[in-house]
Amino acid sequence: MKPKLRSIALAFACACGSQLLLAQNTSITISKRYLNLPVSQSDDRAVMHFNVNGKPERSFKIRLASGKPDYWVFCDVTALQGKTVSISYDGKQDGLAKIFQEDRFAGEDSVYRERNRPQYHFTTRRGWINDPNGMIFYEGEYHLFYQHNPYEREWENMSWGHAVSKDMVHWQELPTALSPDSMGTMFSGSTIIDYDNTAGFNKGNTPAMVAFFTVDNPEKQVQCMAYSLDKGRTWTKYSKNPLIDSKAKWNSKDTRDPRVFWYKPSKHWIMVLNERDGHSIYTSKNLKEWQFQSHLTGFWECPDLFELPIDGDKSKTKWVMYGASASYMIGSFDGKTFKPESGKHYYTTGSIYAAQTFASMPETDPRRIQIGWGRVSHAGMPFNGMMLLPTELQLKTTKSGLRLTSKPVKETEQLFQNAGRWSALPAEEANAKLKSVKSTDQFRIKTTIKLSHATSAGLSLFGQRILDYDMNSNLVNGVFYSPEDMNSMEITADIYVDRTTVEVFIDNGAYSYSLQRKPVSDAKEVLNFWGNRIEVKNLEIYTAESAWK
Repeated sequence: MKPKLRSIALAFACACGSQLLLAQNTSITISKRYLNLPVSQSDDRAVMHFNVNGKPERSFKIRLASGKPDYWVFCDVTALQGKTVSISYDGKQDGLAKIFQEDRFAGEDSVYRERNRPQYHFTTRRGWINDPNGMIFYEGEYHLFYQHNPYEREWENMSWGHAVSKDMVHWQELPTALSPDSMGTMFSGSTIIDYDNTAGFNKGNTPAMVAFFTVDNPEKQVQCMAYSLDKGRTWTKYSKNPLIDSKAKWNSKDTRDPRVFWYKPSKHWIMVLNERDGHSIYTSKNLKEWQFQSHLTGFWECPDLFELPIDGDKSKTKWVMYGASASYMIGSFDGKTFKPESGKHYYTTGSIYAAQTFASMPETDPRRIQIGWGRVSHAGMPFNGMMLLPTELQLKTTKSGLRLTSKPVKETEQLFQNAGRWSALPAEEANAKLKSVKSTDQFRIKTTIKLSHATSAGLSLFGQRILDYDMNSNLVNGVFYSPEDMNSMEITADIYVDRTTVEVFIDNGAYSYSLQRKPVSDAKEVLNFWGNRIEVKNLEIYTAESAWK
């Protein structure tokens, strides 16, 4: 049956409400930017195929809506302008007739204004996101790549999504950077700028941005690379992938998440790779051939390894080995082996996972800046998952030894305007001041509370305890925390509230946590300090602007 006749048959079947698979494909000549696809969570997943000139262009799993869509997703088909795409689907065919092309994606008029859309945390326009990938600064842009399913709000079709920003606050989402291919799906990794052309991908004076990523398939996970010569907008996958196939060595499929960086003292590249039960170190001169050097057990997924000055003193440094769960060790590194000296430690807990730090920060701004995935769901939305605030990591001397601290980068300050500042208030008076918070969708509160007759105290939002300090058991929201002053009866919190999440930074970033915000309830008090005869030594209230204006 010719494509036109198939489309007629499909339209007839849909009009009759038929479930029969009368049509196997539909053809669309691309003249617009987007193909819009209907999705229903009640439909089963099946595989959709795009073919151009008889050759596969892409395949992906999708819950194509056979009836009324729950939401729409889109494919940016700018690169296919003027070409005819033959679309087939292995599941119910009814949804094929609903696919349409347009220069705007369905729902674009309301994007970033949806009820459960975070207003100053990064979320993707459509689909699922998890681990941040390939974070790098290059020519004035912060690049955030991330694990992405463009076709549904649940995990599948792992690709590298892509967004750029001038300030880590206002983000522009770009087309998908790396998509699944015949080898498998695109798992987590990192990027570098190959200024010295060690891999030979550079063109003239343009250095290649090189991405390293895991390709996952049912059999194994292997390490691959791709390069870009246009600031990450388009990518060419290396023709001799994979670079590393270590399944046989470890007798495990779990070999993933390459973190690559230049080690200046030895003039070679480092790859930290999670393999089976920990992180392995590989080295290379040309980014193509890698030699195994050492292995450190006790970590799982998404490694990071970086050097930090101690208390800001660049003449004194230590290395930090990091894992996906936010545990870390402090030690030394000689370009081949990391030797732990203390740990494991933690500095943050909660919804954060798989955090990574930006590569290639300029010499004029040597901050170590991290972004983590916030494992937060967004009910009723055409997207899921989010990124937490970008934070600066520092290594500081404490009563317990060297420890990481974390607090939001200075660039976030532009979002917040002070709406009131008070000191030395009884809880009752502080609660009266909290009523000045006009919008509970997004705001920020800085506070210091002092306990006296109470063994626990804190702050609640619609009844949810977003700050809960148990001085008797040394717990902050259920996690052990001992303040630097062991006799202190005070705790300081910098609290960032967005529509679906809360991030809290304790005692200038000595400890932090993130949690999913509970829905607005009928609780009598919106914001409420609680605890027996506590003193609110400091209270600052800030309004929060949307980053999407």
